[in-house]
Amino acid sequence: MKKILILSISFIILIATANAQSVLDGVKKAVSVNNSGLGAGLSNDDIVSGLKTALTQGAQKSADKLSAVNGFLGDAAVKILMPPEAQKAEKALRSAGMGSLVDNAITSMNHAAEDAAKSAAPIFVGAVKNMSVSDALGILRGSDTSATVYLKKNTTANLTQSFKPVIDASLVKTNATKYWHDVFDAYNKLPFVKKINPDLSAYVTEKAISGIFYYVAQEEIKIRKDPAGQASAILQKVFGGK
Repeated sequence: MKKILILSISFIILIATANAQSVLDGVKKAVSVNNSGLGAGLSNDDIVSGLKTALTQGAQKSADKLSAVNGFLGDAAVKILMPPEAQKAEKALRSAGMGSLVDNAITSMNHAAEDAAKSAAPIFVGAVKNMSVSDALGILRGSDTSATVYLKKNTTANLTQSFKPVIDASLVKTNATKYWHDVFDAYNKLPFVKKINPDLSAYVTEKAISGIFYYVAQEEIKIRKDPAGQASAILQKVFGGK
């Protein structure tokens, strides 16, 4: 009985040892693959340069796309609609035959965002200048949109502060402010309604920035999936390793 017990324990130890070795081999293999993947053989300066190029390129293309005529208005993915708290007002006005007021407000908000998008690229470019080596390495081996997530996390506050005056000017330029007041003056005159007047400037600023980030992410995904199709040699080097 004692011999059987000893043999059983020995057998269990052998199995455990084999499993541990298998796990260790798997970890070594994963590390090896990771080290030979994206950015392998490149200097840290090359990797940082590549990431900055990707972000700058994505920001520029996004700004160009959204600042075009009807860039926001004609794109369902980023089109700015009435804010949630104003949708009751929109429904009431459309039911009362004043849908044109709402349509004018929506159109002018989107044109304001398009106008403001022209100034977005330089703001983004300035934001990526301080990217560290550790940030770049983490981004490189991260998800398909990790660079966009990094940019969003580190620039949204400053971007909002810089973007808002541009939005304010654009809202006046496109008559969005006038149409907004028309909408809520008309709504607030309806009987038995709770008066509202959402912050137009803050809302359009947030939605405009959100739209730009959306397309920055799309550009990043495109670069990662098809580095060979990029004109920039540094992007091909950094994202081309598999």
